[in-house]
Amino acid sequence: MHRKTLLIIPTYDERDNVGPISEAVFRADPEAEILFVDDDSPDGTGALLDEMAAREPRLHVLHHGAKAGLGRAYVAGFKWGLERGYERLFEMDADGSHDPKEIPAFLAASETADLVLGTRYKGGIRVIDWPLNRLLLSMGAGVFVRLVTGLPVSDPTGGYKCYSAEVLRAIDLDKIVSNGYSFQMETTFSAWTQGFRIAEVPIVFLDRRLGYSKLSLGIAREAFCMVFRLAWRNRFRRRPRAVRPAPAPAPQA
Repeated sequence: MHRKTLLIIPTYDERDNVGPISEAVFRADPEAEILFVDDDSPDGTGALLDEMAAREPRLHVLHHGAKAGLGRAYVAGFKWGLERGYERLFEMDADGSHDPKEIPAFLAASETADLVLGTRYKGGIRVIDWPLNRLLLSMGAGVFVRLVTGLPVSDPTGGYKCYSAEVLRAIDLDKIVSNGYSFQMETTFSAWTQGFRIAEVPIVFLDRRLGYSKLSLGIAREAFCMVFRLAWRNRFRRRPRAVRPAPAPAPQA
């Protein structure tokens, strides 16, 4: 068992979602802890989270100030978790689209991988309640990323992920430049080019029931440009820059 597992959940106007997602996480893994990173939500999410944290020691809140974006919220959360010695750090959405029941599968995969990605597309399509145009855009983005960068994962834009602390220390969070959904590509690409082992676990993605999507044209534009920046960063090689040794076999009983 891992000594410490932290789920980092950014929030902006997610007042209706933070209670249900917290309950679902603790049902799935009673030993896990949650860090909500709130970007000064106008709907009072931050104040509600403070009330929840006062009652629940496994729940923590980081008030991140004015709305700074998804990537900056995750970077702040990762640094908070690393400073406190967590060994496995998750990304998870607040809106229920990422099912906490999958947490044990991620942790099992992390026994032999440094970064575990939830995939909506490997072995079939598992997306519920998305319009066809959004589904095709998401799937097409994954193909585009693989063709341009060589990143060998089926769902590079997905946001349900589990990092080892070693990965987050190695990729140098201060050098991550993206802030929207391209943050997912950049962090995975950085881990891959440094030779970390990446695994994928199938997940079902359910579109949000409450609240509103934060996707915008600017975020989509940033993601498109980031694909070419990543390819250039690796000098258009289609392989990692580094090769890490395989883990030593477990001692025999």
